[in-house]
Formats: sequence, C-alpha cells, structure tokens
Amino acid sequence: MDNMEKALVPEGAAQPAQTPRKIYDTLPHGRLLLAGALGLCLLLVNAAGWPWGMGNTVTVFAWYALLLAAVGREALARRRESRVLLVYNLLLAASFALTSNPWFQVWNFLALVLLVPLHTASLSAGELLPWWRPAMAEERLGLLCRGAFCHLGAAPAALSAGRERKSVSLTVVLGAAAALGLVSALLPVLASADALFAAATRDLTEFIRLHLARGLWKLLWALALTPFLFGLLYSLRREPAKAGSRTACTVDSVLFAIVLGALDALYLLFLAVQSAGLFGGPEYLAQRGVSYAEWARSGFFQMVGVTILNLAALMAALTLSRQEGRAWRVLRGLAAALTGESLILLASAAWRMTLYVSAYGLSFKRCMTYWGMVMMALFLLAALEKIRKPERSFCRRAVPLALAGWLVINCIPVDYLVAKDQVDRYLSRKSPILSVHYLAYSLSYETLSQLERLDPSLSLAICEGDWWSRQDTAGALVEKRRAAARAECADWRSWNLSACLAAAGD
Repeated sequence: MDNMEKALVPEGAAQPAQTPRKIYDTLPHGRLLLAGALGLCLLLVNAAGWPWGMGNTVTVFAWYALLLAAVGREALARRRESRVLLVYNLLLAASFALTSNPWFQVWNFLALVLLVPLHTASLSAGELLPWWRPAMAEERLGLLCRGAFCHLGAAPAALSAGRERKSVSLTVVLGAAAALGLVSALLPVLASADALFAAATRDLTEFIRLHLARGLWKLLWALALTPFLFGLLYSLRREPAKAGSRTACTVDSVLFAIVLGALDALYLLFLAVQSAGLFGGPEYLAQRGVSYAEWARSGFFQMVGVTILNLAALMAALTLSRQEGRAWRVLRGLAAALTGESLILLASAAWRMTLYVSAYGLSFKRCMTYWGMVMMALFLLAALEKIRKPERSFCRRAVPLALAGWLVINCIPVDYLVAKDQVDRYLSRKSPILSVHYLAYSLSYETLSQLERLDPSLSLAICEGDWWSRQDTAGALVEKRRAAARAECADWRSWNLSACLAAAGD
C-alpha cells in the first residue's frame, strides 16, 4: 500500500491481506520453447482445413518434437506405454500423408484427438494412475485442463526472463508487429476516405488484402493460443497434485445374476430359431414366408450391436458385483454362458454377411463390419479371461487389441479390394450393376487403377443429387479424379502419396 492508503487505515486495525503473486520458475531454453510454441500454433492454424493430408502429419510430428524438447527424453523412459503410444500416434499421423480414404482420415483424426492428449498427460512428472484403469482418462484430462488454463503467466514470465540483456530486441519485435497490424488495418480505411490516396496506394492495398490480411488473422489466432500451449508444456515438468483415492462402488451379485440369466434365456431362444434358418435352407424359410435373400441380408448389423451391448453388460457385472458367496459363482457361470452365446451370435452374423457378400459383392461398410466382428470376438475372448481370473484388468487386454486392430485395418488396402471385387463381378457378368460413382468419389484414389479396366467409352449415369443427374463416360470420370488428385498435390497441406500416385497415373 502507498502512504495515502496507509493513512486511511485506522491505527491498530488489521492490515488487508495481499494475494501472493504466483512465481514461475524459468524453464531451460524457455524463450526457445516459447518461440517453438508460437511456431506450432502458426502451423496449426495454417494447416487446418480440408482436404487433409501432409499438413496433419507435419503438425503432429512438430508437436512431438516440441513436446520432447520441453520434457526431455527421460520422460519417455518413465513408462513403457508412453514409448508405445508415441510410435502408434506417429504411425497414425503418417497415414494422412500416405492414404486418401476420407473415412479413415476422419476416424484417424478423431483417434489422434483422443490419444495425443492422453499421451501428453502421461509424460507428466509424478505418479499417475495405470493406463488400464478407466479412471486414468478423467485424471489425465484434469492434468491437461489445469496445465493449459492455470499457467497462463508462464509465457510472460519466459519473455521477461533475462530482459535486461534482450529488452531492446524484444521491444523492436513487438513494436514492428504492432505497427504492421495497425498499418494493415488503417490503410484500407484511409483509402476508402480519399480517392486520390486510394489510387496512389492501390497496389499496396491489394497486396495487403491478398497476403497480409489473412496472415494477420492467423498470427492473431496463433498469439492467442500460444499462452495456453506454453502453459501446458510448463506444467508437464511439475509434480501434479495427487487425487484422493475413491472407494469402489459394488452391489449384490444377485442383481446382475438375474440380468445375465434373463439375457442367457433370451439368446438361447433366439439361437434356436436361428439354427432352423441356418440348417433348414431355402425350403424351410419359404414355408415361413421369408425369402432366403431377405433372410441373408438382414440382421448382421443388429447382431454386432447386440454383441456390444452384451459385452458392456458383462463388464458391468464383473466390475460392480461383490466377489463373494454363491451368487458370485453363479454370476460367473452365467457370464461365461453369455460370452459363448455372443460368440455364436457373431458367427451367425458373419455367416449371413458372407451370404450377402457372395450375392452383392464387397463394399467399404461390409469390410469394416467384418473387421468389427473380428475385434468383438477378440474382446469377448478377453472377457472370458476376465471371468476366469476376475482380478485381471479387462482394459489391459482390450485397449492394446483395439489399437493394434485399428492399425492393421489402416494397413489393409480396403478400397483397392472393394474396387477389384466390384469390377471383377461386373466384367464376369455376375452383377449387371456397377456403382462407379461410389467407387470413384466415396473411396480413395486406389480405386482408379481398377476403374481403368472398364471400357473408357462406357456411358455412365452420374448422380449428383436427388434432383438431377448427368451422363459421363468411365474414361472421363477417371480423368476428373486424376485432376482432383493433382489439385490436392499442388498444396503441401493436402498432399498425400495416394493422390500423388493417382496424379501420375500409377
């Protein structure tokens, strides 16, 4: 308080408490890290946009380069899962520079949005919950939020460190940036106020409009994001506050035993009816008023959804039930029976899907359904291990299976296989219809090599919407897709190997 404030306080009265100012330690190479955070934010706002490609790959790789520079390589040595997840995230990021399937790009982006923050929080100093505990997601999300929003003063502290030696250069940089912003904003205003001034500065105004205006907005966004990003990097080097332990909530095993018993009885009845359709053949189905084709193409998506629900019920029963007494033993037996029935349901769905594919061919959704069935079967086998040894963690088996399975399906040329199957069926006259528009526009550029097997003069009806369509040829359609690939390769942000090969005609 100054002298005037002290005079207003009566003698002997308690002095008002002053809020202590938060002191930020100086990070090693703090200014360089701050500059790197600003550069990453500039890259982020510049690379954002559709179509995705090399820009996403470069952004993720740049983030990890900055992250390792901030926390050091010793942070990776603390936990083995951190090293595994680092490689996994880099492989997912590399997929944007290799493939052009829009579905995989969206799903890989969502996977990175989830996995990169979780991995970043795992590099924090101090003790964290094991990765196979579901509560770790809440813990690490809290670490990220506190790091990004509770250390906003770390960036100004890094700038002020050593200002006695670098105050002149910092002042010059900040002054130049402020001057550039003001000139860019005021020049169009002055030009609109005076026609002669507008004519004299027309070229400069046009240059600012085309180049500096958009760049200035990107710079402002980057400057706004930098304190949050640098605060997160700052927090990762500090010991996180330990969360209080929670008491596990459990219920009587009888409750879940009743639920699982009802599900077992329902699925036993369903499978009995299913077996009649599987082994009775078309004649039995005709007696019931159901065609064989209608029976084959219905139900497999529902069966996959039912299996997911069964798995959720199993995990809830095994996790929340009290593991004691006869009811617990009965529950484990019912859970094993439900797992077996779920595996039979998956086999039935796979059989019916195979019948449908043999009649109508492959598609991207049908391939992904096959993959989903395989993954659900693996999860159910992991659930069987949980039933046999309840003390083991289901997530410790299921999460690596999910990550490995997703990486495998990314490496399989699904679009090429779908296009090859569809074109083979069309050329061999097994199918009179070929959805060329679906193969060309809904999938990646890998389909073009198969579409070139068609007669280039083949006339196609290209549907552009519900209200109009146009005629085109197979050769013209392929050439348009190659032109689109060349347009993607012209910008480094959307460049990818698949588009590059398509543009070259390979």
